[in-house]
Amino acid sequence: MRSFAGRDILSLKEFERNEFFHVFDVAEKMEVIARGRKNVDMLKEKTLVTAFYQPSTRTRLAHEAAMHRLGGHVTGFSDAKMTRAGDWYQESIKDTVKMLEFYGDVVVMRHFQKGAPHEAAKWSSVPIINGGDGWGEHPTQILTDLYTVLREKGRIDGLKWLAVGDMRMRTMHSLGYALSQFDCPITFVSPAANALFPNSPDMCMPDEYKTDFKQYGLNFREADHVEQAIADADVILVEPVIQPDYTQARQEASKDKSLTPANYKITRELLVGKAKSDAILLHSLPRMDEIPLDVDITRWSRYWQEAFNGVVMRMTLLAMVLGAVE
Repeated sequence: MRSFAGRDILSLKEFERNEFFHVFDVAEKMEVIARGRKNVDMLKEKTLVTAFYQPSTRTRLAHEAAMHRLGGHVTGFSDAKMTRAGDWYQESIKDTVKMLEFYGDVVVMRHFQKGAPHEAAKWSSVPIINGGDGWGEHPTQILTDLYTVLREKGRIDGLKWLAVGDMRMRTMHSLGYALSQFDCPITFVSPAANALFPNSPDMCMPDEYKTDFKQYGLNFREADHVEQAIADADVILVEPVIQPDYTQARQEASKDKSLTPANYKITRELLVGKAKSDAILLHSLPRMDEIPLDVDITRWSRYWQEAFNGVVMRMTLLAMVLGAVE
């Protein structure tokens, strides 16, 4: 197994099966620190640089909280407009990252451009962690989700997954790559360009990812209604079907507040009537109305545990890429 010290975390396409389990083993040790709300000095001599060209709540703050829990330091920016990349100069990723590598020991980057963290990694002498790149991938989120499933269900292999939402979403792509390493059939449920969304693009899984998934041996199928697949699901992962344009640095919400059609909404009634009693429901958040608030207090919801595990997973990855643990 390759060492994680000095390694970029760019795509789950690059992870081998044993590497997932190694990350999860380290995460169990980090969870003890996070659950005790302790700060340790594991990374006291290290600095994290956050380079967020797109808005973020959970991903940015979870990385920052993780670094603080491990005794490290944090600097960076949370809006491209605060940088020379977002003003008149439109500074290139190369020029920006060649500066950032002098300011810290690891960089977590979120960018509206697919592949931007990969480009940064070409020029950086310190590890780059992909915090979400346009319609590309979101590896740290899906590592968080898999760890949540492992902690809640005691296993990953043999579980049936249902993914609901806009399949252009970066989380969905990372999920597909990750599950190709496990015995986990998955059903993708998403809106095509049709009468329900007359002014919207096709939200089905892009062909480039389906081609990749087939080559990687992922057992997947597609459906157009959540009721067609929810009864068999052990894990239900949801993303909104009402999305901003992730190729933009920032986009204000439309005044037209369209509601999520019933085909893609996970209601309490649907869970009670159709879902397995021990299925778990994940959502990386933020949400619109695809999961109503009254679902929060049902036995299926696990998105708050998922949020806690987001800090645990970022602690894990930071400690590993910075060489504090093997």
